[in-house]
Amino acid sequence: MSPMNTQIQPILKIGAVAKAAGVSIDTVRFYEGRGLLPSPQRSAAGYRLYDQSTIERLNFIGRAKGLGFTLNEIVLLLDLQDKGGRKAEVKSITGAKLEQIDRKIEDLQRMRSVLGKLNGDCSGSGSVAGCPIIEALVDGDLDDCCK
Repeated sequence: MSPMNTQIQPILKIGAVAKAAGVSIDTVRFYEGRGLLPSPQRSAAGYRLYDQSTIERLNFIGRAKGLGFTLNEIVLLLDLQDKGGRKAEVKSITGAKLEQIDRKIEDLQRMRSVLGKLNGDCSGSGSVAGCPIIEALVDGDLDDCCK
């Protein structure tokens, strides 16, 4: 008879989970409330009890946020992961995020161009009177950049 292969996961309280994942206790509670984390078990004294899978899920959320996904998008990604969704759905969400990032980059490049021109036009010395940067902000002459 072979020994049973049971692996007991350590039970962790909210502070230990938060510390291990590099987030605050309030963040863990917030994610629970938003449905990003499953409701934890409770001890007899009412303490939230977690296992390693919660830390892994918090790390997933952190990495997804780092790539620019919103919490709503992360909920969708987690749902696809949890329920065995299709790769095509994950790819679609990621493609939409890439398009959004491309638009932001275009906007930032346009802003950089206008600010670079304004900065180059300003001598940087003397009174603020006649400053081309201030005048452009007052007059709205920003080459349709930032309206």
